[in-house]
Amino acid sequence: MIQPRRAVFLDRDGVLNHDRGYVSRPEDFEWMPGTMHALRALQRAGWALVVVTNQSGIARGLYGPAEYENLTAWMHSELALHGITLDGVHHCPHLPDAPLAAWRRQCDCRKPAPGMLRRSARDLRLDLSACVMIGDKPSDILAGRAAGVAACIRIADAIDHASCDIADPPADFTCANLAEAARWLLAHEEQRHA
Repeated sequence: MIQPRRAVFLDRDGVLNHDRGYVSRPEDFEWMPGTMHALRALQRAGWALVVVTNQSGIARGLYGPAEYENLTAWMHSELALHGITLDGVHHCPHLPDAPLAAWRRQCDCRKPAPGMLRRSARDLRLDLSACVMIGDKPSDILAGRAAGVAACIRIADAIDHASCDIADPPADFTCANLAEAARWLLAHEEQRHA
């Protein structure tokens, strides 16, 4: 019998790349510093890497599914150059009040709903209780909590962190970038097994 695996669920914009608002083309995609090193370290430590991203730009008519798929393919090829493989990439194109009727719906995949994480768990045989969610918005933390992951890490720069609303869901760790998140996660894992 195949043992369930663990994964790091990663939001895309604001975690892997600078969030410039509705990034849809490779020329507008700028990796966050330290991302490649962090992903490689997590992958070497046995974590599956799964991107879960809300993409309401599709529902808003700012770009189409083809542009999203093109950027995702480019992202895979860029990561491959650094020896990194994503085990899954899931996106939600929906929006309850979308301008485009084709994408207007209340769904179970748009974070803070946990649908993308649960679908990944089913497809990849993941043990959600051993997984971690890393995101930059309260909706990422809420999705992780709703899915029952072991820990939620929030990426927030100093200004962001200082302005966090008291109602924001608490993260297990808040840090400046993915590199710091990976260091914390790997150190935390070492302590648990010590």
